[in-house]
Amino acid sequence: MAGELPFEKPLLELRMKIDELKRFGQEKGIDFTDEISRLELRYQQLKQELYSELTAAQKMHLARHHQRPTSLDIIHAVFTDFIELHGDRLYADDLAIVGGLAKLGDIPVTVIGHQRGKDTKDNIARFFGHPHPEGFRKALRLMQQANKFKRPIVTLIDTKGAYPGNAAEERGQSEAIARNLREMATFGVPIICIVIGEGGSGGALALGVGNRVLMLENAIYSAISPNGAASILWKDASKADQAAETMKITAKDLLGFEIIEEIVPEPEGGAHRDLAQLAEVLREAVQRHLSELSVMTSEQLVEDRYQKFRKIGAFTEAVSIQEQAADDSVSVESVRAQV
Repeated sequence: MAGELPFEKPLLELRMKIDELKRFGQEKGIDFTDEISRLELRYQQLKQELYSELTAAQKMHLARHHQRPTSLDIIHAVFTDFIELHGDRLYADDLAIVGGLAKLGDIPVTVIGHQRGKDTKDNIARFFGHPHPEGFRKALRLMQQANKFKRPIVTLIDTKGAYPGNAAEERGQSEAIARNLREMATFGVPIICIVIGEGGSGGALALGVGNRVLMLENAIYSAISPNGAASILWKDASKADQAAETMKITAKDLLGFEIIEEIVPEPEGGAHRDLAQLAEVLREAVQRHLSELSVMTSEQLVEDRYQKFRKIGAFTEAVSIQEQAADDSVSVESVRAQV
C-alpha cells in the first residue's frame, strides 16, 4: 500500500506485521503458514469493514488523495485518440482546464475536465486545479465547437472551486461561470458530467450542467468546500471534517436528492488503487448513458436537461393549523390537540 490516509493506519500496521512474519520465517526457516493465513484473513475482514462504512469526512480525504487519478489520467484510460486543444482565443491558455477531441469506442466526443497537478511544480502551473476565467472560456469554446459538429460532450469535475484571486475577478470570473451555465443549458447534444474527485462551488458547476451527472463512489459534490463552510460556520477551517459530516456531500446523499443519476463504483480503497479497473467501469457507464441520450432530438435533449435541474430542490409547503382547521371545519384547539 502507498499513500495511506490516517484512517487506513490499522490496515497498514497489520500488513507490516504480515510482511515481517513472512521475512522472519524465510530467514529462520520456520513455517508460519497457519499464522500468516489467519492474519491475511483478518486483514481482508478489516479491509472490508473499513471501506464499506466510510464516513463523509473519510470520503472527502479519499477524493483529495494526492494519488487520485486526474482528468488527464482518466481521459487517457477511458478514451482513445485524444487530441488536446488549448486557449480561449481571448486571453490565455489556463492549464487548470484541459479538453479536446477523443473517441469513446467509435464515437467522436469532446471531453473537458479540471486538472490538478501531479507534483508541486505542476500544481503551481495548474493553480492547484482552480480555473481562471480563461479556463472556463476555453471549456465553453470547446463545447460550442462540439455543439456545432454534433459531438457529445463529457466533462470531468475535480476542483475545490474557481480561482479566488483578484486577477480572476478582474477578468470576469463570475460572468464566465454564469455564461457556461447558460450556454450548457441550451446545447442540443448529449452532455454527461462526471464528478471524479472534489466538485466544489461555481468552479464545478461551470462544467456541471448535463443531461446526466455521475459521481465516483468516493467523490464529493457541494456548493462550497467543507473547509470554506467550516470557516464560515465555526471561523475555523480545520473543522472541515465536521462540516463534511453535516453537508450531505457524498455520492449516496446526492443520489438520494436526485441531483445525480448514478454512482460509479471505485476499486476497494479508492480510485488510486486500480486505474484500469476504474476505467473499465466508467467507460461502460458513459457508453450506456450516451446510448440512452443518442436517440433524443436536440429539442428533447434541451428539455430533458431543463427538467433535470428544474426538479432539484423541490419542496412542499406545510399547511398551517389555521388553514387545516378551516378546511376541516373544526376548531383550532382540536387541531392543536391532534398535533
